Amino acid sequence: MAASASVSLAPPSDAASPLAPGSVSIAQLTAEVGHITRDKVGSIRQITAQAKILALNALIEAARAGEHGRGFSVVAQEVRGISGAIEDLARELESGLATRIAELQRSVDAMAARAQGERLIDLALNAVELIDRNLYERTCDVRWWATDAAVVACAANAGREGTADHAAGRLAVILSAYTVYLDLWLCGPDGTVLATGRPERYPNLRGRSVANEPWFRNALLLARADDYVPGEVRCEAQLGGAQVATYAAAIREDGPACGVLAIHFDWEPQAKAIVAGVRVADEDRARTRVVLADARNRVLAASDGRGVLTETLAANLQGRESGVVRDPASRTVTAFHRTPGYETYRGLGWYGAIVQSEQ
Repeated sequence: MAASASVSLAPPSDAASPLAPGSVSIAQLTAEVGHITRDKVGSIRQITAQAKILALNALIEAARAGEHGRGFSVVAQEVRGISGAIEDLARELESGLATRIAELQRSVDAMAARAQGERLIDLALNAVELIDRNLYERTCDVRWWATDAAVVACAANAGREGTADHAAGRLAVILSAYTVYLDLWLCGPDGTVLATGRPERYPNLRGRSVANEPWFRNALLLARADDYVPGEVRCEAQLGGAQVATYAAAIREDGPACGVLAIHFDWEPQAKAIVAGVRVADEDRARTRVVLADARNRVLAASDGRGVLTETLAANLQGRESGVVRDPASRTVTAFHRTPGYETYRGLGWYGAIVQSEQ
């Protein structure tokens, strides 16, 4: 089972660079070739213009010389013709190179866009992998603690004096070491909260019914001891309206479930640390938003703090595992990757997404 209360953030190195170094070099070389081409063709045109002027002057002087200048006139005509031919070649060269350079530039731009998209996808994958590793530990915790002797005794002997207080003390000890939880609830088979870990912080919970909560009903129906119920992120009114991800497991003594243990993961600070920790280049940070979204595209966390649990990700991901969506209307690029799961945690179909405004 998991021994730590959280996982560290470890984005891949050089994740902030939007373009591959090779793409940048090719783009620079392409621009330089275009500049050299324009410069050299311009020089050729200047030379041919000067040659034409010289040929014209030579023709004028040959005409003045009359019969004696006839041979020189022929040479001047040839020089004039060669100058025109060179000018035509320069024009064709400029036109041909300009077309090829434009095609090359488009290819470089497309390659750069692909490289940028792939890097943003990698960042999106990294974000959703980090939260999945964290939530995997939560699944381990709830299954482990549901077998704790004090927890089992309280659920199996709800009416016995002292068992609830003993279980509450045990839950408090667990919470003192695992700071990523807001509270732990031990519930009887009828949905009554028998014990909690922080009664001083969240009073009056003992004796309340959670029988109608989906996580409770589903956990009570679990067939195996190592099964668990993953929780959707939501605001829990009984915990001051805090954002929580509740994971639940059935408590068993011998046979059917005699209760349910629910652990309320303190979602907001943990998720915020992940989306804020994704390494985006300083020059791109103002135009970049890192998002975690559920299978319905509901925003679960965002680096700018906006729209959490109320906004739906605008990009149409079309159920794909990963990709890039460009929206010409909003001039945004959304790179995304669906959770691959972690260890025995299959994930809930969540996505990591990087939403970036185009420059």
